[in-house]
Amino acid sequence: MGLGVSGLAAVRYLLAAGVRPLVSEAREAKQLPAADWQFLVQHGVEFEGGGHSLEFLRRGEQVLVSPGIPLDLPVLREVRSLGIPTVGELALAAPLLDKPVVAVTGTNGKTTVTALIGDLLRAAGKKVFVGGNIGASIFSYLLNPEGAEILVLELSSFQLEAVGDFKAAVALLLNVTPDHLDRHGTMAGYARAKMNIFAGQGPGDTAILGLDDPACQELAGGLPSGATHLFFGHGEECQARIVDHGVSLLWSGKLEHYPLTGTLLDSFTGALNSGAAILAARTMGCSPEAVARGLQSFQVAAHRMALVAEQNGVAYYNDSKATNTGAALSALANFAGNVILIAGGRDKGDDYRLLRESVAQKVRHLIQIGEAQVFEFRER
Repeated sequence: MGLGVSGLAAVRYLLAAGVRPLVSEAREAKQLPAADWQFLVQHGVEFEGGGHSLEFLRRGEQVLVSPGIPLDLPVLREVRSLGIPTVGELALAAPLLDKPVVAVTGTNGKTTVTALIGDLLRAAGKKVFVGGNIGASIFSYLLNPEGAEILVLELSSFQLEAVGDFKAAVALLLNVTPDHLDRHGTMAGYARAKMNIFAGQGPGDTAILGLDDPACQELAGGLPSGATHLFFGHGEECQARIVDHGVSLLWSGKLEHYPLTGTLLDSFTGALNSGAAILAARTMGCSPEAVARGLQSFQVAAHRMALVAEQNGVAYYNDSKATNTGAALSALANFAGNVILIAGGRDKGDDYRLLRESVAQKVRHLIQIGEAQVFEFRER
């Protein structure tokens, strides 16, 4: 149900596994990319376009729901009432995964941390598949494992709504700030989805949490009791502690220091991301030397606090991946002040009052754009 990136990858995998998939899609056939439609026709895949009907969905033994589709749709409630299971991609893939998984989620920073963990593991000579909500679908891995020893998966709250028996050897929750409330309804519902990343963990597994984040501090009590708990942040209780231009790691009773000066991670946000990734990499057996090499060579993905230009004493940054209040606060934390902020876009139900203090302290001029351009910062 849903023929986006993950849906199409699922179809490819299921065909290769000898399963007969049927596809239900909101778009009409003529709206699909030509190559996708040709693939379905070539393989004789039955297709329903223009919406999802009970008559079509009930023909399946189970319904695989793409992450972008809410599980509480009326038609899916009807499907379940008929005894037909509705599953997410993680639930379907879980029994097929035979390599250790490092799973990363959080409102902000998960793409950078996922990519960074992948680079640190590669610097240690390990063969890694990096995917999930970033790049290749998990079904792409199942279709072509290519000798990967470790899977590093970025997981969104949508993917985590239906995890089934999925279990990560190492699971990271970076932060939880308001986002996707148009989908999850409340912060509690959103946090529950994020906490599913620790589902199934037990002895021998590791749960990693960011303690700078107030919501994560509250959620820490819900970490799996049998797993090892590791924390990153500025507090002394953190195994990976953020220090001036670096990360100090307490590991096996010894102190390791990882300087970030001269790297693209030398920022408030970059240091937190580095702390999380270092904990995961050391847990997976990377040496301190390999971790240091990986940090030095890491390239941050586009649209994430990327310095675009400096002209006439003004530095221009592209942080257009900051699509919620938490990401905006994280971005502003990198500056002492005198910021001209261009903000807006789609309204996903955030409480923009959370930005008041930081905007008042850091922003000289605010330019508002898009659907969410009407911000209320002042008390009436």
